[in-house]
Amino acid sequence: MKLLYIVPNINNEGGVARMLSVKANYLVEKLGYEVDILTQNKGFSPLFYSFNSNIIFHDILLKGNFFQFFNSFSKGLKNKIKAIQPDVIVVCDNGLKAYLIPFILKNKVPLVLEMHSSKFIEERESDKNILTKVAFNWIHALKKIGIKEYDRFVVETSESIAEWEINNAIVIPNPLWFTSEKPSALENKKVIAVGRHTYEKGFDRMLQIWKKVIAKHPDWILEIYGKASGNLDLKLLAENLNVSNNVVFHKPVQDIDKKYLEASFYLMTSRFEGFGMVLIEAMASGLPCVAYDCPCGPRGILSQKEDGFLIENGNQSDYVKAVETLIENVKLRREMGKKAKLSSEKYNIDAIMQTWNQLFIGIKKN
Repeated sequence: MKLLYIVPNINNEGGVARMLSVKANYLVEKLGYEVDILTQNKGFSPLFYSFNSNIIFHDILLKGNFFQFFNSFSKGLKNKIKAIQPDVIVVCDNGLKAYLIPFILKNKVPLVLEMHSSKFIEERESDKNILTKVAFNWIHALKKIGIKEYDRFVVETSESIAEWEINNAIVIPNPLWFTSEKPSALENKKVIAVGRHTYEKGFDRMLQIWKKVIAKHPDWILEIYGKASGNLDLKLLAENLNVSNNVVFHKPVQDIDKKYLEASFYLMTSRFEGFGMVLIEAMASGLPCVAYDCPCGPRGILSQKEDGFLIENGNQSDYVKAVETLIENVKLRREMGKKAKLSSEKYNIDAIMQTWNQLFIGIKKN
């Protein structure tokens, strides 16, 4: 089976790049697939995550105005597919061009669209004024037309299916890419959070919560791993809130699985998510989690008061209480941590990759 992934870029530390490396490597190493990856504008160099040496990378150079951009994409795509000759194509892109691919290729190769984003992220951008709202509705309608032309539309949560209302949609969650034989001891006075410094990740909300927490527990530290953004200066916010001594900002790291083991629980204050893979990673490390019940992801991952706390989105006082409960009750922390590790097992990579394998076999036959 020869598989072609089409993705804008993977030369970053984001979740899409991480998951593509995990899945592509598994398909090559465990299931004997041939895997090619097609990026745009040198989107595969330099790589942050490791890819198997048998995976072949290709690239299309796109530039110019909309018509020149689309024309070069269309021609480049056809030429690459003619040369690669894949059995199945998987598109990991939420840009408008992804929804035009079925019309460019005209059903010559089975197509799968893999969605790693949430409609809520786009809706937030469209709320700025009436023109952007109209544009969003128009683009969303076009995207639904494009999605229907794919053989399968793969989303990460059942909430995402409800967003799109598409008949060819199926849910395949992201697989857990590591196993922790020995979970965190949950003894360090340290909590962890992971993600880009963007509006949707809600770290501004987390810092405000942390200010209240350390007023009562000044010996606890919050460690945030993720790429800084020019639009959101969290370090400055931490200074303004007088929490800088209790917050440590780290750049993204490849071995984040080791960092989870140094913490006692995990915090998520996202306004919306595509899935929430970091919750599963933390749970696999034996960490109880506290998360806002945002769309989409946490509700389908956490069991309230079993392996963590699921807090009404935006309810700061309840969130603070949950954090303080985990700080003050070591026994509860450990009980929840054990249940969290058990809960993470449903995301076993072997089972999830077999689901992908059966999907590819099925659409190739049809």
